[in-house]
Amino acid sequence: MPNKPRGPGPAYERPSFIESEEARPLRILAEYLEPLVRFQRAGIRDTIVFFGSARLRPDGPLGRYYEDARELARLITEWSKSLSSHEHCYVICSGGGGGIMEAANRGASEAAGKTIGLNISLPHEQAPNPYITRELLFEFHYFFMRKLWFAHLARALIAFPGGFGTLDELTEILTLVQTRKISQDIPVILYGSSYWKEIVNFEALCRHGMIDAADLRLFQFADEPAAALAIIKERLAATPAGPSPAFAHSCHRKPGD
Repeated sequence: MPNKPRGPGPAYERPSFIESEEARPLRILAEYLEPLVRFQRAGIRDTIVFFGSARLRPDGPLGRYYEDARELARLITEWSKSLSSHEHCYVICSGGGGGIMEAANRGASEAAGKTIGLNISLPHEQAPNPYITRELLFEFHYFFMRKLWFAHLARALIAFPGGFGTLDELTEILTLVQTRKISQDIPVILYGSSYWKEIVNFEALCRHGMIDAADLRLFQFADEPAAALAIIKERLAATPAGPSPAFAHSCHRKPGD
């Protein structure tokens, strides 16, 4: 009898299809569903997100920001661990690379806490740092899916000095808060007031009518780890528990969104 012809196998097992342009929607969906499952399994639902430059080093001209991020992440983790079991467990989350991201993961690790790294595949500057909790290291291809996960579980954001990437991430979060697309009241802290006031003229945006005066209250400045911690503790003290990742949602959604 002639041999039965062998088919090519299921499409999802064929790299030639999965890596094709036509399968891009599947790859995008995978970058939502796979982190969702892992966060649920790890019991992660509340994060404190650190943004900042990958280029800042502890021995560089702005090295104090590295040490401040490290200290602040340690203080936040120790505070979170001191909360009673029925309250939040705030987990430090960074972009997973070097510089400020490394400092944040390092400080949380030194406090014996879990810490998340949402890494992005880039041709340079972005290798995962060694301080991320192994099961909470993620690798993204799409910037927009990575930013979704920054926002999805964030209960507070601290933006240290950074470049284009930091500005992109910061302004996206501010836009989501401004337009109330994020259901939580997220404190946004700009760490390093002299840097941020030179880099972004927020008052000019208001003066030219690009933002409202009330929008200047969407963020606060801090220059010391203790001051940033005090803002976070005060703002989150009365915040209700966040939804699990499966039910995280934006405001003003329509049925079925």
